[in-house]
Amino acid sequence: MSGSTFQPLRLRQGELLDSRRRPLRDLRLSVTDRCNFRCPYCMPGERFHEQYHFLKTSERLSFEETVRLTRLFQQLGVVKLRITGGEPLLRAGLSELIGDLTTLPGIADVALTTNGVLLEQQAAALRAAGLQRVTVSLDSLDPAVFAALSGGRGSVDDVLRGIAAAQRAGLAPIKLNAVVQRGLNDHTTLDLLEHFRGTGIIVRFIEYMDVGNRNDWDPARVVSAQELLERVSARWPVQALEPTYTGEVARRYAFKDGGGEIGFISSVSQPFCGDCSRARLSSDGKLYTCLFAAEGADLRGPLRGGASDAELIQLIRAVWERRADRYSELREQLRARGVKHVEMNHVGG
Repeated sequence: MSGSTFQPLRLRQGELLDSRRRPLRDLRLSVTDRCNFRCPYCMPGERFHEQYHFLKTSERLSFEETVRLTRLFQQLGVVKLRITGGEPLLRAGLSELIGDLTTLPGIADVALTTNGVLLEQQAAALRAAGLQRVTVSLDSLDPAVFAALSGGRGSVDDVLRGIAAAQRAGLAPIKLNAVVQRGLNDHTTLDLLEHFRGTGIIVRFIEYMDVGNRNDWDPARVVSAQELLERVSARWPVQALEPTYTGEVARRYAFKDGGGEIGFISSVSQPFCGDCSRARLSSDGKLYTCLFAAEGADLRGPLRGGASDAELIQLIRAVWERRADRYSELREQLRARGVKHVEMNHVGG
């Protein structure tokens, strides 16, 4: 299993397709809705306060239930898994789930997204369980900016130690995701790049998106991928790279001086809905067909109610075949209609 060489299969006769002929290939598995950060663009502290009611243990899928459903998704075409949250490393015993998922037949790639604060303690166990690679969210190396964007939780040093531990454990490639907001952290983007150039760690800049319903999204704070690319190119010339696979979310570039790779994820300015092959399973067992979906299809109820594998497969198939999501392509019209979204802490990024 290798994150750097993964290639999806070509469309096959009889393959499960949605209403826009997009296959089901990728599954995001949220293992918890809790997080130890309070990032304003995801879980602002004033709304996710100490009295906020997160899911109870009984409301979350067990690891056994998660593995069973994942096996069924694999039978419908899924070959890539990403473990998300909330913050997935808050889920006790996560390495056990990783171990089960990485041994499922037909699964070619398993990755994890984390804020990195708990990674120092868990990187070695995750790697031993079979995890190949990790993505770390890091919006700035400036301590004051980091604190503002993490809700005052954790520290830059915590995250850097986690990244170093992941490197020592052999998790590779390591990718860093930075959500860029004008006037908040866009002035620190080049410093972030300079720190990681030449280390083999890939920095990816993400356009600020209107995820969830509580982050007070302002399009004026969006810094487009093109603007960021121009800033980067003025400092370090880059050249475009071919996509690793169809549907890759990041546009990839290489530094011409050999300093490594950089990526841009541009859901706002350059939507990639047309190639999206991702489904999301929330920690309470709901199937979402888009990061910006309003509702999910309940799988936990039928699963716990005694549904057979065949019945669950038919349910998943029916949901995917009806799928017509293309929110990022229709953002202005749908926002004007006041469309609501699932909160990102339920389905990951």
